Formats: sequence, C-alpha cells, structure tokens
Amino acid sequence: MALSKELIERFMKVDPATIGHYISGGYMRPEMKPICKNSKMIGPAYTVRMQGKDSACLYYAMKHAPKGSVLVVDRCKDNTYACVGEMVALLSKCRGFAGIVVDGPATDSVSIEKMGYPIFCTGITAVTTNVIGISGEVDVPISCSGAVVNPGDIVFGDADGVIVLPSDGYEEALEKAEAAVANEAELRKHFLNGEFANINIDRLWNADVLGRINELKKFE
Repeated sequence: MALSKELIERFMKVDPATIGHYISGGYMRPEMKPICKNSKMIGPAYTVRMQGKDSACLYYAMKHAPKGSVLVVDRCKDNTYACVGEMVALLSKCRGFAGIVVDGPATDSVSIEKMGYPIFCTGITAVTTNVIGISGEVDVPISCSGAVVNPGDIVFGDADGVIVLPSDGYEEALEKAEAAVANEAELRKHFLNGEFANINIDRLWNADVLGRINELKKFE
C-alpha cells in the first residue's frame, strides 16, 4: 500500500514509541537518534550500503531516489567516517527527501541542528568521507542499527528513535496506535483527577502467575 498524504498525516499524529507497543521487531538500537531533537519523519526507505571512506553511492541515491524517501544507510559497521554533514543534509532537503538514517556517525551537527532537517545517526565525528566511486550498493536489503530494512519499507522516527514497518500490512499497527493516543487523552484526565490506572495491579501481583505456569509444566 502506497504511503499517501493522508497516511503520512495520520502517522505524524502518533509516535514511533506508541507503535512500538504493537510490533515485535523492526526497531533500531537506542543509540539511533536525530541530531535535531524536534525531528520527526516518515517515508519509504531508499536503501544504501556503503563502506569506509567512499560515499559515491550515497550521492547516486540522492540523484535517483523518489521524493519523499527516507535514505537509510548501512555503513557496514564503520564508526569512523561521517557520510552525512551540512551539505549532504542540505542537498537531501532540497531534493525533497523525508530524511536520512545512517548507521554510523554524522558531522556538522550544529549546522544540521540549526537547519532542523531530520538526520538520524549513532554518533558525531569530525572525520568525513569522499566521493571515490569504487564501492557501494543502492536499493537492496540492508541492516541498519539492528533492523533489517528492505527497499520501500516504512521508516518512522522521532526523538525517541526509529522503527521500520513492512511496506504492506502496517495499517493495523497504525490503527492501534491511533486508538492508544485517544485512550491516553482520557488517561491523562484520569490521572490528573487523582485516580489510578485501570489495572488491578494488586490482584495481578498476588496471582503468582509464574508459579502457576511452572505448576502446569510439571510432568504428572
């Protein structure tokens, strides 16, 4: 299912953390964070795999990826060279991409933060890449910060981190997140009125659920 303008607007009214309640995989490691904390992005993945100091394939991706894409970069475990800085971020913004997610460091963090463009990375460095043109792949399945990302997967990120949803079948998770957001509005009122969560925590605590499970597992 294509990520329509309506779906994008619906996603932007919920958070990755809310959807995180309803998925069992597809989340990047906690160190994946935006340079600008106010960043929030969503879009279909255009994937890049690049090694070491050669960033030619990232420029190729920026020339050929569809507008609205999130460029997701597998750095093949390199944590030294930054392939994204102010100029790459500016070019990506001007090309109409939703953002960049790179499994490695970025640079020019102050300028990118001022720009307010969604650049997600796992660290900051002063050492950068060059356009060499001898290696790299685009539009292929990759691994990024612990998550498998296929071309076209839905990439959703904010200050709390990044999740990846399959290009088909994500509607159920979105609908559950929307219902949770509506429920949280009522819970806030509930808590502000001095009431407790609608959970019988005392009964649950004293139920010895694990003990009962272990009892059922015993051979007769």
